[in-house]
Amino acid sequence: MALVTLVLLQLFVVAAGAHLLTSDLLTKKAPESTASAEPPPVPVVTAGPVLVSGGNGPLPAKGTLTAALTKALGDPALGKRVGGAVLDVQTGGMIFAGDAETGITPASTTKVATSVAALASLGPDARLSTRVVRGATANSIVLVGGGDPTLAGPKPLAGPVYPVQASLPVLARRTAKALKAAGITKVSVTYDDSLYTGPRVPPSWKPNYIPDGEAAPVTALMIDEGRVKPGVRQRVTDPSRTAYRVFTTLLPKYGVAVSGGGPTRARAQAGAQEIARVDSAPVYALVERALTLSDNDLAEALARQVALKEGLPVSFDGGAAAVRKVLARLGVTQGVQVFDGSGLSPDNRIAPASLARLVALAASPANPHLRSAISGMPIAGFTGTLGHRFTKNHSVYGLIRAKTGTLNGVNTLTGVTTTREGRLVAFAFMADDVPPGWGKAEAALDRLAATVTAS
Repeated sequence: MALVTLVLLQLFVVAAGAHLLTSDLLTKKAPESTASAEPPPVPVVTAGPVLVSGGNGPLPAKGTLTAALTKALGDPALGKRVGGAVLDVQTGGMIFAGDAETGITPASTTKVATSVAALASLGPDARLSTRVVRGATANSIVLVGGGDPTLAGPKPLAGPVYPVQASLPVLARRTAKALKAAGITKVSVTYDDSLYTGPRVPPSWKPNYIPDGEAAPVTALMIDEGRVKPGVRQRVTDPSRTAYRVFTTLLPKYGVAVSGGGPTRARAQAGAQEIARVDSAPVYALVERALTLSDNDLAEALARQVALKEGLPVSFDGGAAAVRKVLARLGVTQGVQVFDGSGLSPDNRIAPASLARLVALAASPANPHLRSAISGMPIAGFTGTLGHRFTKNHSVYGLIRAKTGTLNGVNTLTGVTTTREGRLVAFAFMADDVPPGWGKAEAALDRLAATVTAS
């Protein structure tokens, strides 16, 4: 009886509640609608930064990580000259050091130093300009190179290219339009590539670099990075003269005839009136391209622009000195000795600890102007020179951003990752006495980075 009574009471309470709720809904007046009423705001949810400003999880167990990395650095595939460093991005503290202060040939990880220096010195929004100015006479003009190797010729690559390139045909069209507006339909043309000084190829580069298409002779005026045509490795012998010839064939297509003989170099007069110009993508995008594609020509151009900004000779030596000067201001100069901007020079030396400090500096939320040095790094298993890497470590796909470096006998890897508990760390692993064996050293470096991610 007690149980039956309890059940009946519960049913009564539920029924009464339902009756009251229904009565209230029936008697309560609905709010009047107004056509002008604004809809309630919808919160916008955006993704947080990837691998950059997060990373506040606990630090990995130092003893366990040290044991694992020390063993991995001893892989015979890396040879006898090996170094590594892992830093906590938040504090800058060293988590692991294995011969971390020894200078090792960095190869293309030199581009990290060049990129950080360019962002710090030039600023992320600076652009490189290619201009046309008045010559010595009313019917003469000068094509002036501003050091933009990405300037596109008349046959660019099909499909979208990042970043959007300045265009020599656009410059020719703008030039012709301005000339015709002034009543000029025939001009003589010279070119000025005097922004850069010194040799076009440094003595430290190996003789095969230019013939093999590793880079073009470094000049202040070029199109398509000095390539014979976009998408091929072969380079022209004189990028400045090639750009001039293409420009003079474009002007008649836009209604301005060209008089005179062949290519003539002539320095533009100081303060010469500008007729037309095209600007490169901003430096932050150029840095991203240089790192993702390991673009030697663009890295050399960025080093020269740092030299120009820092008031040093705009040459290989000046660019290297300017990069070191800027890094000194950032507090990361010890252990950095470079002779070019791209890392093609086998004489370059950077200590793993210094390279990791540069990466940590760029990854720090305190330095948003340096962020492109991180966002430009290839992503494990997805982009750039890491697109084909980590094939045996699928679990780290997308979790590592890193710049690779490769020369004969040299393999390096530096970047950022988050540990298993979400701590953001910077790392550098370097070897420059690598024994023969295609891909073995790369796989060993990948295992080192994956070990940090799993720590």
